[in-house]
Amino acid sequence: MRTDFTEQQLNDPRIAAANDILRACVHCGFCAPVCPTYQLTGDELDGPRGRIWQMRDVLESDGPVPLKTITHLDRCLGCLACMPACPSGVDYGSLLNITRAITETDKTRVKRSLSDQWVRGFLNKILPSPKMFAWVIVLARLLGPLHKLFGGSLLGRRLRSALARLDRPLLEGDFLTPGIYETDQKKRGRMAMIPGCVQSVLAPNINGAMVRILNRAGFDVVILDGTPCCGAISEHLGRADDARNHAKTIIARIEAEMAGAGVDGIIQTASGCGTAMKHYGDLFADDPMWQTRASLVAGMVRDGGEFIEALDGFEDGLDFRADLPPLRVAWQAPCSLAFGQGVAGRTAGILMRAGFEVVAPDDGGACCGSAGTYNILKPGLAKNLGVKKAVAIAVLRPDVVASANLGCMLQLEPEMDAPIVHVVSLLDWALGGPVPQNLKPVIAEKSV
Repeated sequence: MRTDFTEQQLNDPRIAAANDILRACVHCGFCAPVCPTYQLTGDELDGPRGRIWQMRDVLESDGPVPLKTITHLDRCLGCLACMPACPSGVDYGSLLNITRAITETDKTRVKRSLSDQWVRGFLNKILPSPKMFAWVIVLARLLGPLHKLFGGSLLGRRLRSALARLDRPLLEGDFLTPGIYETDQKKRGRMAMIPGCVQSVLAPNINGAMVRILNRAGFDVVILDGTPCCGAISEHLGRADDARNHAKTIIARIEAEMAGAGVDGIIQTASGCGTAMKHYGDLFADDPMWQTRASLVAGMVRDGGEFIEALDGFEDGLDFRADLPPLRVAWQAPCSLAFGQGVAGRTAGILMRAGFEVVAPDDGGACCGSAGTYNILKPGLAKNLGVKKAVAIAVLRPDVVASANLGCMLQLEPEMDAPIVHVVSLLDWALGGPVPQNLKPVIAEKSV
């Protein structure tokens, strides 16, 4: 693709990087068939190729971004399904992040409605803070009926979408406090975990399951304090400065731990967060000092399922229980795991190794519509994608659905008849841990 950046523009490392990405695109169109939003709308501007053209125009210009362009770029899930489909290796994800970071920080270029600005600012402020998010859940349950005051307005629709996901019981589990969880087995190493933001409030059982697995395998686990959010939410929203500040907090905390007792790796059980952390080096592409530090930390990050699969390769392997009932598990590989990290196959493999019958939807790994904050900002499109994914899973007739990302679980839960469980919780049970709470009825039925 031809570009026409000025020499002054190319002095900006972000524009220089975007220029290289844009020039790699030969606009072949191989990306279109795998794009979820293009499949829904049939609009070229809602596909990767069309969005690349629009991002080039946005970055080459210094003027206001047309509302039509904002609409089509906002509809992008950031699922990255287009990247493995691209024969030219176009780094669409980085281009999208660069474009959003440049435009969203310049209020003279992107004119959003007041309600849109408010919702985005609210999400960027509340979701990364577990304490604030927990209070919002309480208030949401008390004030839920007030969303009717906004009727069919954009704000009203977004409030209903958010409340539908918050007005549910907190999942059963262990509320882990920061600290050291020591193994009682022969010690193999010491792993760090980030408490997380949304997941630590809605599903603390997931990290609890991961700690038990690591302890059984001979690893001490340190749950780091002062590190609630990885920055993924802010990056989704184009708030690059906030994303970098969150990342700097985690990087500095990991460095301090390495200088002290040391850590052998970082385990992340939320695949969206893991993808963000594995790409910390890209987040600091225009800051050489921080990029070096960020890249070191990024190289230590492993997804929970990815690491469990690696554990099975150790000399004595993993000791899966022999009394598991025969369960048909539908593996819903999150986009962040499949396309962002490229390790979804490893998680499917360890599920099979545990003794489950593993099946996967025949939809090419299409996005479920969760995509960070997408299902709040674009509830209509997200709902359509969630239903499509649920139908693709339902035809498999699974006993249980396994995922590696809480956002996907919350998105699909209302559309599914089968229970949906985090893969780490499922593997913890297979390795001797407790039965996941919402799986108990299925187990009871299988035992009859």
